[in-house]
Amino acid sequence: MPKRQMDWLPVRIYQSEHQFALATPIAGLEPGDITITIEGKRVTIQGKQRGPHQDDLDLLKAEWSIGPYQREIVLPQNVNGPLTNATYGNGVLVITVPKLKMGEKATRVEFGLETINATRGERVGHIAHDIRPTTSASNSLRRRIA
Repeated sequence: MPKRQMDWLPVRIYQSEHQFALATPIAGLEPGDITITIEGKRVTIQGKQRGPHQDDLDLLKAEWSIGPYQREIVLPQNVNGPLTNATYGNGVLVITVPKLKMGEKATRVEFGLETINATRGERVGHIAHDIRPTTSASNSLRRRIA
């Protein structure tokens, strides 16, 4: 069976003074199927194909797919990959990534999402508007205590 071509992901990109936000629909995946790589200005989103035997079926019509997905986005300025937040719910991936300040060096990072439940995942790299480093685990603990 030939390997499936990667499907293109549409995106919406927003910016504020301190960060960019990217949103993209990724239908049918679980959090563990998604990988995000950030390096400098470049954000790459990859999603594995779900349902490995779907290509064995006699498909009559295909207007959407269950992966594999890939999209590379080049932002207008370098970003802080290690402090990136990513959430996935209702089939939509939202990535918020802080802008680097002048003179700060970009660091490459690749990560997946931690599963909250089967259809919801997140990665927490920063908190608050002054953008302080944290982790998903410490943020989860903070939510349980509050």
